[in-house]
Amino acid sequence: MKRLSTHHTSPKTRRAAGWALATVLVMAAAPAALAQPTKGKTTGKIEEAEIEIVKERVNQLPEATRNFNKIALPAPPKTDRKVTYTFPDFRLPADRLNPSVKVLTIRAEEPTPLTGNLVKLGIGNYGTFYGRGYFHSTRNTDHAYGLDVRHVNSLNGPVDGKNSGVAETSAHLMGELYRGTAAFGANLDLGRERYNFYGYEKAANGTPVATPENGDIKQVFNRFGVKAYAHNRDPEQVLQYDASLGYQYWGDVFSANENDVRLNAKVGYALGESSRITVNADASFISEKDVRPATAQVPAPNEQVSRSRTFVQATPAYEFMRNNIAFSVGATVGYSSDTATSVSKGVIYPAVRLGYTIEPEKFMVYAGLGGALQRVTRYDLTTENPWLNRGLNVADTHRGPTIYAGFTSTPARGLEFNARATYARDRNLYFYANNPVDPTKFDLVYDQNATGVLNIHGELLYNAAEKFRLGTRLDYNKYALKNLPQPFHRPEFQGSVFGTYNVFEKLMLGVEGYFYSASYGLSYRPAVTPGAVRTADFYRATDPIIDLNLRADYRITPKISIFVMGNNLANRQYQRYYGYPVKGINVIGGASYTF
Repeated sequence: MKRLSTHHTSPKTRRAAGWALATVLVMAAAPAALAQPTKGKTTGKIEEAEIEIVKERVNQLPEATRNFNKIALPAPPKTDRKVTYTFPDFRLPADRLNPSVKVLTIRAEEPTPLTGNLVKLGIGNYGTFYGRGYFHSTRNTDHAYGLDVRHVNSLNGPVDGKNSGVAETSAHLMGELYRGTAAFGANLDLGRERYNFYGYEKAANGTPVATPENGDIKQVFNRFGVKAYAHNRDPEQVLQYDASLGYQYWGDVFSANENDVRLNAKVGYALGESSRITVNADASFISEKDVRPATAQVPAPNEQVSRSRTFVQATPAYEFMRNNIAFSVGATVGYSSDTATSVSKGVIYPAVRLGYTIEPEKFMVYAGLGGALQRVTRYDLTTENPWLNRGLNVADTHRGPTIYAGFTSTPARGLEFNARATYARDRNLYFYANNPVDPTKFDLVYDQNATGVLNIHGELLYNAAEKFRLGTRLDYNKYALKNLPQPFHRPEFQGSVFGTYNVFEKLMLGVEGYFYSASYGLSYRPAVTPGAVRTADFYRATDPIIDLNLRADYRITPKISIFVMGNNLANRQYQRYYGYPVKGINVIGGASYTF
């Protein structure tokens, strides 16, 4: 047997070998074709041959560079399609301006850290010291605990140096245990605040007024609170519950105090895939001590009195959801023992709400009819206005009947827009008015008739993958009064804007801006004799509030950062409460350590 070996060294050589092989085959077959005229007689024969092709060259491509760190686009966040049944639409319009209501204009600027521990220290002008300690367990599925301590003080202020200084200290201790679908926890809160009544007159009728001593105008608040709670963590359970039992204490430098025992419970039981029964209940039992309020006959109160205040309220409701419709019907039954105005102690309000989803996860409209009692305490009032008078008649607000309508929208990824209009008839709605004996202190005053309150609220938030965040909140409030001449210290318009921008991984910028329209306080003529009741001169309109705050944080190492905060950069010594200008530009700089 003959063997033909063909060696391939290049494509050109392979093509030549192919032509040569074809020529050999044709030439071998030609004699046989020419010898076929004689049938059955063989005149030629093709010998067997084995063709062996040997590849001596191996074509190799150059080695490619492997990229193990490829860019991964984050998946869009999962959205919860489950309809929420809780609709908190019966809240009084917020009148607090944090931080600018207070003299410090300091804000809790950073979100809750994910790490376990953080220490932050800073100093600024006006003799300001700022400190924060955040010591928490890292997040796990079994338990959580932590301590958050804050302190901020300014030795000096906008009026007479130390006479307008201020200090705030607080501590929050928490702990939680997770057992199956249940969570059990407790909170402990401690606080101490020092303010001064620096809203005194500098001169009267051209006659200089003696500057008071710092110790004679001080106010000190002590706060204590403890709460234990339990709730269900699984939203798919048939029975949902959230219950708590707590106690709050408040006291001031004038020996006034407030003891408040609180109970809260929310229970929901699913009747099927599209309906359930809910009950929301709240109770508060207050015992307080104070002095009798100043009057024209007794301008200097000194007799201490005690009082008990009872508050109980429950809202049972039936909730139904099917397709794009969410419907809730129930009633709010409440009782408040307060008697600030001629209003019934017991109330019954409807609790009806209808929601319709026009486009799932995009646009939903709702409307409802309701009302509720709202608990008012000295604990909360003094966080809103720290210059309150003694002998106050604190009363719960009766909000209702109330009608409201609004919508929620998410037109694009990262963009949210909410708007709501509410009209209510309020009784025992409090206003702040300067006291006629001592205008540096504020009394709670009420309209003896129902106050019509129109609130138009809007919120807009844009969040771009946690790198850029911008939002605004607007509230317009119109008060229809019968007896009071002005809605004292309740501005008609309140607006805020906030934003953060992560320039790169080491630099974070933040902005906050506030605008409040003018509100009204009371101006009095000078007293004829010290301690006498003054005569109201006119209703003083405070200047509109424009407050701009900026912040920058720079991470030097993964654990060490430096920061600077600029507050009230517009340098406007506005008066949120008549007679009390705030500080001008306040700059604080410092460092933080995470571990």
